[in-house]
Amino acid sequence: MPHIRNFSIIAHIDHGKSTLADRLIQWTGMVGERQFRDQLLDTMDIERERGITIKSNTITLPYTADNGEEYELNLIDTPGHVDFSYEVSRALASCEGVLLLVDASQGVEAQTVANLYLAMEHDLTIIPVINKIDLPQADVEGVKGQIERELGLEADQALLCSAKEGLGVDEVLEAIVQRIPPPKGSLEQPLSALIFDAQYDSFRGAIISCRIFDGEVKPGDTIRFMYNQSTHKVEEVGIFGLQREPKKKLSAGMVGYIIAGIKTVSDTRIGDTVTLEERPTAQPLPGFKEVKPVVFASIYPVSADDYQALAEALEKYKLNDAALIYQKDASAALGQGFRCGFLGLLHLEIVTERLEREFGQSIITTVPGVQYRFTLADGQTITVDNPMHYPDPTRIKGSQEPYIRAAILVPERYLGAVLKLCLERRGVNSHISYPNPGRVEVTFEIPLAEVIIDFYDRLKTITQGYGSFDYELLDYRDSDLVKLDILVNGEKLDALSMIVHRTRARDWGVRVCDRLKDEIPRQMFKIAIQGAIGGQVISRSTISAFRKDVTAKCYGGDITRKRKLLEKQKAGKKKMKMVGQVMIPQGAFVAVLKTENE
Repeated sequence: MPHIRNFSIIAHIDHGKSTLADRLIQWTGMVGERQFRDQLLDTMDIERERGITIKSNTITLPYTADNGEEYELNLIDTPGHVDFSYEVSRALASCEGVLLLVDASQGVEAQTVANLYLAMEHDLTIIPVINKIDLPQADVEGVKGQIERELGLEADQALLCSAKEGLGVDEVLEAIVQRIPPPKGSLEQPLSALIFDAQYDSFRGAIISCRIFDGEVKPGDTIRFMYNQSTHKVEEVGIFGLQREPKKKLSAGMVGYIIAGIKTVSDTRIGDTVTLEERPTAQPLPGFKEVKPVVFASIYPVSADDYQALAEALEKYKLNDAALIYQKDASAALGQGFRCGFLGLLHLEIVTERLEREFGQSIITTVPGVQYRFTLADGQTITVDNPMHYPDPTRIKGSQEPYIRAAILVPERYLGAVLKLCLERRGVNSHISYPNPGRVEVTFEIPLAEVIIDFYDRLKTITQGYGSFDYELLDYRDSDLVKLDILVNGEKLDALSMIVHRTRARDWGVRVCDRLKDEIPRQMFKIAIQGAIGGQVISRSTISAFRKDVTAKCYGGDITRKRKLLEKQKAGKKKMKMVGQVMIPQGAFVAVLKTENE
C-alpha cells in the first residue's frame, strides 16, 4: 500500500485534462510512439470530435521515483461536464488526491471552483497545476493570484506545466508521489469496495471499475452488491493498463476491475458498495444516491416501420448507459415512440447522436422538458414530465417547477448582456462578485426549463465564447404554468405541445407558428396555424391558399358577374377546407426544434 497513489485530474472544460493524462501515460512508458494517439483515454468518436470526456476511464501507471522506489499510480479519469457531476463525485471518493488544472490564459472558471469544493468535501490533497504556460497570452502570475484569492490555495505550491509541449510533466509525477498520501485500509477487515464506473462488454457482461477500501477479492469469491442485494460469482479481477490486465487478487488500496457475469450495466449502481457474501461488511460506504433524470424528451422514428429497430437500439444502448430511462409513448402526429429521461441536455445530445451513428437510426426528438409538480383541488400532488399528461386546468390548485442556482463567470465587458439574458429567462436573486480584476461572477436562481433548451449556446454567443457556466439543482417553487397547444387547421399537434410559464407562452407560440408556416406546403385552401392555451388563441400564422384568377375571362361587363364567380370560388374553398387534410412533413418537427437550439 505505501507504493500506491490514487489520484484524479479535475478541471474546467478545455483546460487540458485529457492532454495531461496523455503525457503522464507517455512519460511512464505505458505506450510507445507508434501506438500513441491524442486523447488516449477517450474511446468514443464523439469524445474526440467535441474534445470532452463523456465516459470516465482508469489507468494504472508504473512510475520509478527520483528516490529509486517503484510506485503504482492509479489515474481515475472523470467526465468534464455538469451533467455527470455525480459520477465525478464517486470517482473522487475513490482517490486520496487530485491535480487541479487551471488554464494559464483563461484562469479560474466556474467548474474549477465547483470541482474544488467537491474535492474538499472528500478531504482530498489538492495539487494546483497551471497548464498551457507555453501560450503567448499565458498570464502565470495573474493566475497564481487567482488561485490564492478564489481557491484559497497556496500559489507557491502550484506546479507549472505545458501538457502539449511536455514541459513540467516530471515535476507533476514527482509531486503525485511526494504530496498525495498512500491509501489507508486493512486486509483483515471484510471486503468493502466502491463502484465508480461500469462498462458493458458483449462477451463478458458488465465490467465494474472499483476502488478496494478494505479486504481483498479474488476469482471464485461470491460478491454481493449492497444496494440491490444481488450476488455474483467472480470470474476475473485485474487492473487497468491500456488493456485489462488480469491479477490473482485485488487487495485494499488498489483500483481495478471485477468481471462476475453481470448481465447489464443497469444491474450495477455507480456509488454502490461491493462486499463478500460469506463475510459481508457491516456498513455500506457513504455517499450513494440514485441518479435521477432531470430532462425529458420523446424520441420517434422518422418512418413508422422503424419502430422495432429503434426499440432494439435503445435496449442495446441501455446496456452501456444505466442513466438513460425510457418507456413507450405514442403521438397522433408521429406514431409510436419512447419517452426518455436524461441527466441533462448534453446527455440528451449524446444519446441521440449515438443512436444515429452507432445504431443507424433516423429519429425525431420532441422539445425537451423537465418534471413539473401540480397540486390538485383534492390535495393530491402529481408529477408530470410529458405535456400529454397535463391535468385538467379546472382541477389545478397550484403548480411548481424546479429551480437551479447558476454560476456564470465572464469578462467584465459582457456583464450587461449576461444580466439581460438571465432576466429574460426569469432569473431572480442575483448576486454579483468580482473575484479578480476584469472578471465577474454572476449568480442567479433560474427555472431549469429556461436553461435546458438554448441557454448555454446563447451565453457562449453573447460572451464570444468566454462565458463559463455551472449549475446545481435547488428546489421546486410555485409557478404559473400552462399547457401551450399548437393547432394546424383546427387539429391539435400533440408532439409540439409544451408546458410553459404563462408569461413566456406567447413568445413560444409565435416562434413555433412562424417556423411551421415556413415548413408546411401550401394547399388549395387557407391553413391557420395557431398557438392556444385551452380555448384561448394567443398566436397565429396563416398559410395562404393557391388561387386561380377566375375573373380573368370577365373583361368589361357588369361587376355582379365577377362577384358571382368569386362567391362560387369562396364556397368551393370553404368546402375543401372542411374535408381537406393537412399533411405535416417530418421536416417541420425537426425545424421547430432547431429554433430552440439556435
